[in-house]
Amino acid sequence: MGSAAELAAAVLMLAGFPAIMVAALIPSVPAFAAATAVTYLADHYLHRQGSYLINRLSKVRAGLSIRFLIRQLLLILLLARLDLSNNLIFYGATACFIAFYGLQAPHGALVTLIRNRRRLPVATRNVDLASRIRIPDAPRFGLLNRSAEKMLHLDLAAVVGILVAAQLDTATPGFIGIGVTIGLGSLYVLALTPYVRGKKVPPNADKVLAKVDEWLRDYKPETVLYFSGSKDSTYQVNMWLETMEQLDSRPLIILRERVILQNLAPTTVPVICVPGGVHLMNMDLSSVRVALYAANVGKNIHLLRVPTMKHVFIGHGDSDKLASVNPFSKAYDEVWVAGRAGRDRYAIADVGVRDEDIVEVGRPQLAPIQDWQGVPDGRMPTVLYAPTWEGWDGDPGNTSLMLAGENIVKKLLKADPPVRVLYKPHPFTGTVLAKAGAAHDKVTALIEKAAAERAADSRFQADAAAVAAAKAELARIEARLTVLVGSGGGEKGDEAEATRDGVVDVARYEEIARLRGEWNDAYWRSFPVWEHRVITGSEPRLYDCFNVSDAMVSDISSVVSDFIASGKPYAVTDSAGLGVEEFKRQNTAVRAATILSNKASELGGLLDAVRDPAGDPLAEDRVELRQYLLGPDEPTSIEQFNTAVANLAIKAEARNVGQESRAAASAAETVV
Repeated sequence: MGSAAELAAAVLMLAGFPAIMVAALIPSVPAFAAATAVTYLADHYLHRQGSYLINRLSKVRAGLSIRFLIRQLLLILLLARLDLSNNLIFYGATACFIAFYGLQAPHGALVTLIRNRRRLPVATRNVDLASRIRIPDAPRFGLLNRSAEKMLHLDLAAVVGILVAAQLDTATPGFIGIGVTIGLGSLYVLALTPYVRGKKVPPNADKVLAKVDEWLRDYKPETVLYFSGSKDSTYQVNMWLETMEQLDSRPLIILRERVILQNLAPTTVPVICVPGGVHLMNMDLSSVRVALYAANVGKNIHLLRVPTMKHVFIGHGDSDKLASVNPFSKAYDEVWVAGRAGRDRYAIADVGVRDEDIVEVGRPQLAPIQDWQGVPDGRMPTVLYAPTWEGWDGDPGNTSLMLAGENIVKKLLKADPPVRVLYKPHPFTGTVLAKAGAAHDKVTALIEKAAAERAADSRFQADAAAVAAAKAELARIEARLTVLVGSGGGEKGDEAEATRDGVVDVARYEEIARLRGEWNDAYWRSFPVWEHRVITGSEPRLYDCFNVSDAMVSDISSVVSDFIASGKPYAVTDSAGLGVEEFKRQNTAVRAATILSNKASELGGLLDAVRDPAGDPLAEDRVELRQYLLGPDEPTSIEQFNTAVANLAIKAEARNVGQESRAAASAAETVV
């Protein structure tokens, strides 16, 4: 159901229809009205929440239209049971519902036609099409948004009027309601009619594609980030947006699914979503010299076939997972990895990727992670517990949360000298195994209880004025962000309007970025530095938690690989019980970690390293592992990345010039 409220609404709706039938058979107008109101409200709420149940009902022939029809038929039954079958209101109600359903056909046809015509062959962001082509406004007043639900709910006037007529034994209220329903339904159809003709119809696909090609010829993109995938994989392209913004060459992002575009994070880089493979293959990308691929998917072939550009697999993370050495990677001209570890993985895997085709470029995304300078004087150390989730296979060894979570948190909370604990669980925690969700609840309760006890302890004093000032600043920043995002962050009308008007306001974009940085700073100052905290949701981000922490406890995941960039001590739980040596052999990222058993008895070693960095036995190992996994600190990763792009672009250009020279020579020989 998604939430307790959704479950309650679903139960009320499903129980409401039998209650309506019983009320009709009794017959009881008040009971019928009450049960009907419950089903209307519950149905509407579930639709607004996008409930899973609503989607399932349509699969078993109990969709939206059927539910409205059942209510109307039961109302007719109620009138018959009230001995009103020879009354004018009975005939009026029957005629009304027949006529009302007669209006559904033109309404549905118009909505479908308008949507199809407004569904352009491409959707864009930060591409100036407005000056090149006329794309009219979408129908106003939300006429297309949830159109079927809005149309069907117009029967409410007739239903209320008929029930009042039945209760008062006078036909007048019923015919008033019938008139309102039929009148509003007719007006809805008439309001849609202008959008299927004349200047309110968008240009055809060929004209739109021609104008996109015209824009491409003017912009001359040089480096393309290409991505295809599901909604859940959007993070894989989002992680590269900031890197694309920092390229020395002209960037372009090409997406293949509209759902990815809808969930793409804000960016200043031009974005073109091209769902059709033929449209993509016919697009003018002659200026592109380097194409970057963040995932190995079938649709990559639509761009891989272009020989005038060089193709690079850049992936979406650095880990020891099998996906990091996919044999498909040999289809690309080059494979870019973070550091030596990535190169060695391919050598060990022996999947056909040649060593000379691998380039080490670091991880540009890790630039926000700050180097550790030790715990500042007078501040309590902070330890971040960031377990991963249970995974799709539900193996309890995937996460420490179920087998070791309580032990880890209890030992951290009882540490002497004391430390502050931050708990940031993976957002998918508990989605596969209820046991994982229960473990999360226990850990949360432990931390919240300890936080309350610490707040009441006289040994822990807070600067109330500073905390209050930070909270006030936080509220001010959030209010400003709400205004900025509300006035420029959301899409207009529909996809066609968003394509026409989707050029980012750079000043607003930069202000939002600045304010989010200020928000993060104010957030950490809005509570005492010793206060334990459970952190969920997208803000503060994981990297922000890295920066305020002095150590981390986690599991095998990309979180560990990223944290290594900070140089801080870290611990990883061997939840599957492989043993220290085997655990390190199988997982490169834990070679400089404190390895924990499920009892977490080894946690003291991590805390000792935080309190006395000079005596940390793993400090040198972390430095070596950091360079092995992520490459050298100098030049910076973005400089390495830009150099790799430039070098490959030169190779692509050399290849193209060579092809032109050979073609010219061949033509000259033919003439002779």
